[in-house]
Amino acid sequence: MERVTLSKDGEEKKTGFVLEDNQALGQKLVVSTDLLKSGDKAVLNIKYETSNNAAAIQFLTAEQTTDRVAPYLFSQCQAINARSIVPCMDTPSVKSSYEAEVCVPVGLTCLMSAIGQGSKPSECGKRTIFSFKQPVTIPSYLLAIVVGHLERKDISDRCAVWAEPSQAEASLYEFAETEKILKVAEDVAGPYVWGRYDLVVLPATFPFGGMENPCLTFITPTLLAGDRSLVNVIAHEISHSWTGNLVTNFSWEHFWLNEGFTVFLERKIHGKMYGELERQFESESGFEEALVRTINEVFGPDHEYTKLVQNLGNADPDEAFSSVPYEKGSALLFTIEEALGDNARFETFLRDYIKKYAYKTVSTEEWKEYLYDTFTDKKAILDTIDWNLWLHKAGLPPKPKYDSTLMLACKALAAKWTTEGAEAPTDGEPFLKMSNSQKLAVIDAIRVNKKTFGNKMPALTATYKLDQAKNAELKFSWLMLGLETKWTPIVDASLAFALAGGKNEYCNRSTGEN
Repeated sequence: MERVTLSKDGEEKKTGFVLEDNQALGQKLVVSTDLLKSGDKAVLNIKYETSNNAAAIQFLTAEQTTDRVAPYLFSQCQAINARSIVPCMDTPSVKSSYEAEVCVPVGLTCLMSAIGQGSKPSECGKRTIFSFKQPVTIPSYLLAIVVGHLERKDISDRCAVWAEPSQAEASLYEFAETEKILKVAEDVAGPYVWGRYDLVVLPATFPFGGMENPCLTFITPTLLAGDRSLVNVIAHEISHSWTGNLVTNFSWEHFWLNEGFTVFLERKIHGKMYGELERQFESESGFEEALVRTINEVFGPDHEYTKLVQNLGNADPDEAFSSVPYEKGSALLFTIEEALGDNARFETFLRDYIKKYAYKTVSTEEWKEYLYDTFTDKKAILDTIDWNLWLHKAGLPPKPKYDSTLMLACKALAAKWTTEGAEAPTDGEPFLKMSNSQKLAVIDAIRVNKKTFGNKMPALTATYKLDQAKNAELKFSWLMLGLETKWTPIVDASLAFALAGGKNEYCNRSTGEN
């Protein structure tokens, strides 16, 4: 931090400032001045520099990128890393618009979570200056930047995908339905206010499936399955355009208002596109696979971070990150919709809720109050929901009453492989015709009952052609099953998979065995 000044009435004067350390929460900038009185409007100017050690920024050498042509930079500000690159009110409760100019070496492209305003050469001719404007107010965690050797492929008038040139055509094919998904999302959630919805495929070291940065969703290259079987992630990130980006959780203790709503909307979109049974199946699968496993195997049923509304204290919010706000939050909304017994009316409530709190932040109590205000005629039904258990108690909530038609079919197929004394299936068509999420449920059900699976890995692999799978999710589940059953031929494939990318989900999951 070099200098802090205050501009008022055309005059700029220095102010006093100090930096106070607060461990995981970083440094607090405290500015002192006697130049202001209540009602004054002024501009605070902060001259500072950050470093390549900033938590929000990842620098890659050319050799660490896909094409190995040029260095690369990308950011990840969520949850509280924006403070490492910009002096800001780094909390979701504060929103602001922004403009930026970014100077990068000639030949590289800069993108931000904003609308591009064009570019121009620098005075020296060795750099390019890119300009951006984000007119919609956003919380600091949605500030984002990418710089790299990138190529653009247009999907529609408002959608494009950016990627390193060797992946550009594959990315265009993979995400060709983005505009279609966006239109379905608008039918469910209301008008899209951000102008553009672009995607950028990052290098393999990007640790997440996707990040919902406004106007520019960041996505992992592991979604490039070649058959569009992982575009459910795009539906999730698109849904954030309403729940999270437009209507934002007041604080990280209320994170479920971002992610639980987004998962619920994502599956609403899938229900419109692929049928209600698929929505029911994905919801049940998320509850059984992600939520149950996280609470029982990761945290334990009494842990603070298994609550929907959490007490984070001075902890870094990333420490509490898990599937709990996603799946427990979505399950609560599913439970409410099911109890009310009117899906169409509940969808209207969701649109009205988004409209009411658009451009604002919201707490759990505010949301609940609006729910009761909307359904005054259904108060007796809403009162049957154990709100304290769902919102403030640790552990698993009651499982909603899903339509289990597709889930039972998956478990029945898995049982053919795990029933003792039964011969392994030889017909792969029933499995190959399933959706990707159903295939995953089959493999996961086999993993749950792996003690009676025996030595059928070679037969399973050959029958379902799992060694040829390009879908990263399916391949990961197959590899984990092979490792858990100690099938030696799986080791080389597992090592190759682990070395090929840095997505957290694939790097941090264990077999649960020594």
